[in-house]
Formats: sequence, C-alpha cells, structure tokens
Amino acid sequence: MGCVFCATGQMGFERHLTTAEIVAQALHVARVLSTTGERLRNVVLMGMGEPLHNYDATIAATQILCDTAGMALSPSRMTLSTVGVLPGIIRLADDRVPVSLAVSLHGATQEARAAMIPVAKAWPLDALMDACRHYCDTMDRHIFYEWTLIEGANDRPDDAHALGELLRTHRAHVNLIPLNPTDGYTGMPTRHRAARAFQAVLAEYDIPSTVRQRRGIDIAAGCGQLASSP
Repeated sequence: MGCVFCATGQMGFERHLTTAEIVAQALHVARVLSTTGERLRNVVLMGMGEPLHNYDATIAATQILCDTAGMALSPSRMTLSTVGVLPGIIRLADDRVPVSLAVSLHGATQEARAAMIPVAKAWPLDALMDACRHYCDTMDRHIFYEWTLIEGANDRPDDAHALGELLRTHRAHVNLIPLNPTDGYTGMPTRHRAARAFQAVLAEYDIPSTVRQRRGIDIAAGCGQLASSP
C-alpha cells in the first residue's frame, strides 16, 4: 500500500497470496509450536500486504482456520488489520465476518494521514470513519485503531487531542505502537515518556489505549520491517 514508514511498502507490489498459502503459514507455526507442547491460539492478518486488497482469499482462509474440520481457532482470537480499504471494511460488515478488525490511522486529519498513507487520497478520512461507524453498528463491536508513534511527527499532545476528537464518538480501542525504523525512512520511534503522555491525553476522552511492545527488531521482523532481500 506504499505507507512511507513501512519496509514492505517500499518493496512495491508483487502478487496476492492464495488461500492455501495463507492457511499454510498458520499450519507451519502450529506444527512448530506443537514440538514444544504449545498451540497456536491467536492469528493477526497483516504484515506483508493488505488483507482487504485480497478479500476473497483472506476470508476463505479465516473460514478454514476457524472451521472445526480445520484448525478450530476461535474467530474472537483472529484479527484482520487494514490500512483503511474502505470498500473492504463495508463488505466485512455486510458479510458479517466474525473476526476482529484493526484499522491503521497514524494521522487524525486528512492531510496528516495522506502524508504517510497514500491510499488516504483514494479513501479520505471522513469517508473511512463513516465506514468504520457502519462496521461497528452492523457488527455491534468496537474497532482497534493502530497508531504508529513517530517522534516529532505524530506523537505530540496536539496529535493526541486531534485523535481524541476524531474517535470520541466511535467504539474504539487505540493501539499505540512506537515506530520500528527502516532503511528507507528517516523517522525515529517515540520515547517512552511521550508515548505515555499521548496515552494520558486519550484517557481524557475516555478512549482506552495500549502502548504495544516493539518486537522482532533484532531480526528485522517487527511490524513495518518485513521485507525480502534482493
């Protein structure tokens, strides 16, 4: 989708995964975990690609993974993360797909969001929020909103207040994720104190939030860092 801070976006588009390839990833992890007596319990559809840009294959994969004849995962333990593909969000709601939904925002105004997420030009913020409201009303559930915290870019108190105003009438939980740096982007992750201050502002609007841990950075496997080598 070309998000400026994302190593995957810097790679460009190659092709969509098939349903079988998506399911195979979960099966592989489940088999590895079984060797240590553990089991796969949670699945997040994100990473290298946009699930709602590959709607049919993605939803078919979730159905297989949740089926009792498949892996029998609970839909409540499966999350689909999107950069904000508006038609896909509406279709998810109208199809009553039971998995949880996470929407990447990163900017609380159209200008700020479009500077980081090119698809915001095709699906403006106001229209996106209307689609999100339709999803919440139809599915009777909240949405997880993802906010990558970038030092000096979108981690200031004014940014937090703007986000609070945007979401104050929505059924929302905000995941605050300090940036994982990539070679193709000069931004730096927000410091711990600024992240907590951002979270405190959201609390003023009664918006629950979580500051997520940054993981996989040492092997370039953290969110936003997934990219293949030439």
